[in-house]
Amino acid sequence: MKGYINNMMDEKEHGNLPGIAVIGTGYWGKNLVRNYAELGVLKLICDKNESLLGQLQQQYPHIEICLALNDVLTRSDISGVVIATPAETHFDLAREALLSGKHIYVEKPLVLQENQAEELISLARDRDLTLMVGHLLQYHPAFVRLRELAASGELGRINYIYSHRLNLGKIRREENILWSFAPHDISMILALAGDEPETVLATGGNYLHRKIADVTTTHMEFPSGLKAHIFVSWLHPYKEQKLVVVGERKMAVFDDTRPWSEKLLIYPHEIKWQNYIPVPSTATPERIDITEMEPLKLECKHFLHCITNGSTPVTDGEEGLRVLRILNASQRSLNECSKMIDLKSPVSLDKVKSPDHTPEIAHPYYVHPTSVIDDHVSIGEGTKIWCFSHILSGSFIGKQCNIGQNVVIGPDAVIGNACKIQNNVSIYPGVTLEDQVFCGPSMVFTNVFNPRAHIRRMSEVRPTRVKRGATLGANCTIVCGHTIGQFAFIGAGAVVTSDVPDYALMIGNPARQTGWICECGEKLSGDLRCSVCEKHYTLSDTGLKI
Repeated sequence: MKGYINNMMDEKEHGNLPGIAVIGTGYWGKNLVRNYAELGVLKLICDKNESLLGQLQQQYPHIEICLALNDVLTRSDISGVVIATPAETHFDLAREALLSGKHIYVEKPLVLQENQAEELISLARDRDLTLMVGHLLQYHPAFVRLRELAASGELGRINYIYSHRLNLGKIRREENILWSFAPHDISMILALAGDEPETVLATGGNYLHRKIADVTTTHMEFPSGLKAHIFVSWLHPYKEQKLVVVGERKMAVFDDTRPWSEKLLIYPHEIKWQNYIPVPSTATPERIDITEMEPLKLECKHFLHCITNGSTPVTDGEEGLRVLRILNASQRSLNECSKMIDLKSPVSLDKVKSPDHTPEIAHPYYVHPTSVIDDHVSIGEGTKIWCFSHILSGSFIGKQCNIGQNVVIGPDAVIGNACKIQNNVSIYPGVTLEDQVFCGPSMVFTNVFNPRAHIRRMSEVRPTRVKRGATLGANCTIVCGHTIGQFAFIGAGAVVTSDVPDYALMIGNPARQTGWICECGEKLSGDLRCSVCEKHYTLSDTGLKI
């Protein structure tokens, strides 16, 4: 903790800190505005509420304001975007910012659906950008010290953790108490456990609104035998923010409502056996010296440090996804009358309802809200169709496929199982992909040999078949009327004008065969052996065979 704080001070002295924009200035956003302004990096504040912007303009006259997201994303002097808007907006805002090359900090929860989190993680990784989630208590000096004590073995093997986050106040209607209060506790428990739970069970009560839980308890069981529970409520007579960790050797209590000198107490209690009877032995609690520092400022500094140094955040996108899995499992348990949810078993995406209990469309596959699926389309279980894609009538898509951004399929195209179609690919009538075909970004199929804009030639479509396991590299072109053999590999930018044998490696324009390739994707040696997986092939009439 101290290390990256010192680094941030050095960076500030040298004027190397990135520019920051904050989107959303409501209940929590104004605290982020204050901290980034105090750190001297806040360049722009964005909100749809002109009244709030006017107040902030008076408070921070040297910082610019705007109403539109585009005004943030087009600014070259802004490296990082901080998102503190309602949870249902997080995905779209974060995605647009990542596509614009900005580092991202998103308040909890990261997003509402796990596939959305996976997409953001992939975007950040592919663009070498920071994706950080606002799990604030991971940066609290008391919790940082508690985590160090647990990791060092000071507490012994951890048997049990419980967390209470209770208050009378800030009752929300856009989310229930589970999604509002519990993410911080889940994040801390996962950090202390160093693992993910095997099962989750949640119970709750709806008192102010029949569809929104005001009180929930979540129970988690881990592979190590560790058990944990989280009790959250906004209908409680007093404020309580307490995390209790029960270890074999010692017990720890992190109480954020206490003065700094008492926020972290270690109880060296133990159980002694006398005449085969367990007898508790209590001892005076030890106060752990904690330096008083604002957790939110430390969190903001950590985001700046990660942007500047390329470090992975403590609460990165993967950590946010782990927390989201627990939230969704807890919500599912609530929806199903406190059913125990086995996290080892895959759950189809149609089984989870959003935190306001609005049911999603019941499909065993995922379709991004920006994509269009026509009538009379068949899509297999587990397939994911990402943003701005269009599946036209009469098309068939198998199971466990991954369809990227801006993909057009059909009409009447056929896609087998476990195919991966990258961004900006169009699969026209007459094209058939067998199982496990990979289509690289922006590769091209044609379906008419001599097209003219003023002459309709759909009756002259020439069929193209891509056999099982073949790879079609980025920006390659497959001229219609040909067959690509199984596990063939078409290099990036190649133009295929004839049939391709099984396992053939093709490059160039027009594509020519330069060798043979293994099912694992490695080029074969002259004796048709793979040096990686050691498969041995022989020549056949259609190419190679094992």
